[in-house]
Amino acid sequence: MSTVTHPAPAEHGHSPFLQHHFREMKQQFDAAKIGMWLFLVTEVLLFGGLFVGYGLMHARHPEAFMAAHHHLDKVMGATNTIVLLVSSFTMVMAVWSAQTSRRKLCILFLILTLLCAGTFMVIKYFEYSHKFHEGLLPGKYYTHHGDTVPGQFMFFSFYFMMTGLHGIHVLLGMAAILWILARTIRGDFSSEYYAPVDITGLYWHLVDLIWIYLFPLMYLIS
Repeated sequence: MSTVTHPAPAEHGHSPFLQHHFREMKQQFDAAKIGMWLFLVTEVLLFGGLFVGYGLMHARHPEAFMAAHHHLDKVMGATNTIVLLVSSFTMVMAVWSAQTSRRKLCILFLILTLLCAGTFMVIKYFEYSHKFHEGLLPGKYYTHHGDTVPGQFMFFSFYFMMTGLHGIHVLLGMAAILWILARTIRGDFSSEYYAPVDITGLYWHLVDLIWIYLFPLMYLIS
């Protein structure tokens, strides 16, 4: 006599956002979060390589880096640091609002996060404009006159490469937050499903954290 074993029925959630290849929402959320953490590791490796390169060149040309960093506006840099710290708080509150099904509050905090990100980019625009006007540019494009210490173009090569790459990440983060905001307005998120808000928040915190390292490295201790 043969015994036929039937597989246990899968636990299907009622959420329309549950993908067919996951058994339940928790499994889908955990998989998405692990994927984001793996992506963030690659981002850390990317910026980590730039930080190492900056440190090596700084060690070889300390006078040039010290002289060059005085051209940076510390007030603007500090203001941008505060702006991003505030945006991290508003992003945390947006995630909390989504987790507790507070849709209107989530919309408010996402808008505040976007405003902070936009403020950061506007300040960075004015910073870049000043550098372009003064000829404080990377590599062969460096045309600033009156330098008493040669080789300052090396500092600005790293400055534009690292802050520019960070700025691109800010813009990508803004695009992701806009997408999340549109879905929040549509009513997609609640305490039952908020993974995209949480994952976008993780990305945004990394963007903020990178600037926390960039600001003292470029503006204060060069």
